[in-house]
Formats: sequence, C-alpha cells, structure tokens
Amino acid sequence: MAYILDKLIMIPMVLVALMFHELAHGWVSMKLGDPTPKYQGRMTLNPLAHLDPVGTLLMILTGFGWAKPVEINPRYYKDPKKGMALTALAGPITNFLLAVVAMLIYGVIFVIYLKTGIFADSMSNIGYILMRFVMLNLCFMVFNFIPIPPLDGSRILGVFLSNRAYFKLQQYERYSFIAIILLSATGAFDSIIGTGVGVVFDYMLMGLEKLVIMVV
Repeated sequence: MAYILDKLIMIPMVLVALMFHELAHGWVSMKLGDPTPKYQGRMTLNPLAHLDPVGTLLMILTGFGWAKPVEINPRYYKDPKKGMALTALAGPITNFLLAVVAMLIYGVIFVIYLKTGIFADSMSNIGYILMRFVMLNLCFMVFNFIPIPPLDGSRILGVFLSNRAYFKLQQYERYSFIAIILLSATGAFDSIIGTGVGVVFDYMLMGLEKLVIMVV
C-alpha cells in the first residue's frame, strides 16, 4: 500500500518537473527567434502536450524516463551552437529553480510550525512531499547535464567544441540514446547523479538552515 501511495504522489511531481523543463526549452528557443515551439503547440501548461507515454510511465515506476522533446529549429538563431546551448541549459536550470522554490516553501512552513505550532500533525508528510520534489528536480538537473547526446549537456558542451567535432557528436544521437537507456537500467549513472545531487542538496540545505535561523 505504501509503495502504491508513493507512486501516486510521484505522478504530479513528475508531470510538473517534466512540463516546466520542456516549457523552458521552448521559451528560450522562441526568445532566440525560433517560432517552432509555438507552432507545435508546446508553449502550454497542459502537461499532456509535453509527455511521452512510455517515458513518463518509466519515470514513475523506475526513476528513469523522458519527456517528449520540444522541436526547435536552430537555423533561426544568429549563432546556432550558442543558441542550442542556451536552449538546452534552460531545462536543467528550470529544474534547479523548481527545487529551490520547493525548498523555500518547506522553509516557510517550517518557520510557521516553529512559531505557531500549525502543521504539527502534518509536518513530516509535508516535508516528505516537498523534499521528494526537490530531489526529483535535482536528479533531472544532474542527469541532463551529462554531456551525452541527446541530453542537454551535449548541447552545452558543443559551445566548447569545433563545428566539426560538435556535429560529429550529434550524428551518434540515435545510438547514444539507446546506450543511455541501457546504462541507466544497469545503474551506471547512479553514482554520478547521486554525487551531484548530494552536493547541490547539501548546499541548498545549509542555505535554508541559515535563513531559518535568521528568521526564528
């Protein structure tokens, strides 16, 4: 029963995290002059427009999955490589900001609890849900920063590569996606993601503790 309840709690978390991740890609691409995301109907808060059924189900059940990629056209960018990097960076950064917002909400609720006693009966449940959302978004962020196509990190890496090396890297995208699925299934990325998430989470928690101490 607890397992089923946990997965039900994960559904809205995954929907929000994936939706805003893809929205961020589309928004930045449009700001750089590309109308494609709007024409494709991706600039919407409807999560169904951004979800890949198989990828979303796997994300909920296994912790690994994917959303429907936002279609972009780098030919609209003044500098295609830089534009691709900025568009790619928007997704992980948005997940980080979502994690920060959830952490701050927890801090506000915790301060209210300390000062008034409100939320005394539900503080542990509220904290659990918010921290799960924080960790989920940090996992998205760190995973997408891995510089393997088609992950966002490969587009960001492209800024530092020659044009020839960059386009050569992108040619292997269809094969590297399969490799990512296989490596994720075997837990090959667990240590990388775990270490990255742990470092960022610790710094966020220290910052929150300082803010709470200042307020209380």
